[in-house]
Amino acid sequence: MKYYSTNRQAPPASLEEAVIKGLAGDRGLYMPERIPALDDAFIRSLKDKPFHDIADGVAQAFFGEDMEPDALTAIVRETLSFDTPVVQVSDSIYSLELFHGPTLAFKDVGARFMARMLSYFIRRKGIDREVNVLVATSGDTGSAVANGFLGIPRIRVFVLYPRAKVSPIQECQFTTLGQNITALEIDGTFDDCQALVKAAFADGDLNRRLQLTSANSINVARFLPQSFYYFHGWAQLDRAGRGENVTVCVPSGNFGNLTAALFARRMGLPVRHFIAANNRNDVFMEYLQTGVYTPRPSVATLASAMDVGNPSNFARILDLYGHDHAAVAQHISGCRYTDEQIAATVREVYRTHGYLLDPHGACGYQALLDRRLQPGETGLFLETAHPAKFKETVDRITGVPVEIPLKLQAFMQGKKQSIPLGKDFEGFKRFLISSQ
Repeated sequence: MKYYSTNRQAPPASLEEAVIKGLAGDRGLYMPERIPALDDAFIRSLKDKPFHDIADGVAQAFFGEDMEPDALTAIVRETLSFDTPVVQVSDSIYSLELFHGPTLAFKDVGARFMARMLSYFIRRKGIDREVNVLVATSGDTGSAVANGFLGIPRIRVFVLYPRAKVSPIQECQFTTLGQNITALEIDGTFDDCQALVKAAFADGDLNRRLQLTSANSINVARFLPQSFYYFHGWAQLDRAGRGENVTVCVPSGNFGNLTAALFARRMGLPVRHFIAANNRNDVFMEYLQTGVYTPRPSVATLASAMDVGNPSNFARILDLYGHDHAAVAQHISGCRYTDEQIAATVREVYRTHGYLLDPHGACGYQALLDRRLQPGETGLFLETAHPAKFKETVDRITGVPVEIPLKLQAFMQGKKQSIPLGKDFEGFKRFLISSQ
């Protein structure tokens, strides 16, 4: 399998090259030259398979030509040391709970998979210098990547996050680890953090000095494994007799998660429709309505992980649909929720159904409710993080203290270790070089 750049100005890359480089030389995002289709027999058998076997089947279809099958199976099994259960919330709406991993967020799947795949390729390629992983985060990515790569030899991780714009619990999950993890507190927004990462890859001098790669969803080893839990989620609905007419709602920020869902659909996942749920950062919904994409600075909201004003993976969605706006709009609809609406949804669902949503999942649930599902239609939304990761916000909304899971309590005992930096690239570049 070769991987081409969405900008079409860089030579095709192998999986190994795409994973190690992260971003193509022309600053485009890597896309697989083809999307393998899973046969009907495999799809029909999903309801009878455990999560590991479902994920291994999907992984082998994508990556099996470029890795030893046994090594790939081992990576899948090490990645998925936890479940992603489907839980019924109301009559026709179900939650796909993606917060049962080590950092209690959906990004644990992609981050753990990528850490292991990158380590595999470093060993196979015999790279003898340290690999520097750059990752921008609005909260959950940083903690998932930092913990996924913690202690892995010959890999150093730099987590860039916007000062005072992530929750205290999220912050402690990547600033207290030490070892090979360095947290950089940027005086700016998530978009500024992401711009620094992209600029680093485009700087020829920096790339000659350092071996760089990214663990954001721009890396194919980060976003593609996220398709695993869509297959697993649908399989659980199918097992319950609800797999015939499914609409999936994805709370969307940088759009790697939705892109993985669209790849799953191309592979044969029988999902009828997708909804991209946005907060006030609604450039994608605006594109769906007008056909014009106008990125702009992000604004801070209760659903902070979705505070992205220029989502990287929009380029992949456009490429996937041949830049055909009508085709994109046929399969995906959008919605937008204010902080007040998010809070109202969290409060009402907890009062009515006894189910506690996090602010991002609240956008997903409300979008399915507003869709007014037809008889026989089932809605599945992604509950992307445990509500305790947004404890202050959720406590204030419901008036009931969220119990902090033991996994989070352990992170909160550590001492914060972060380095403040401005948002200028030259200062960031000097720091990276001096840190080696």
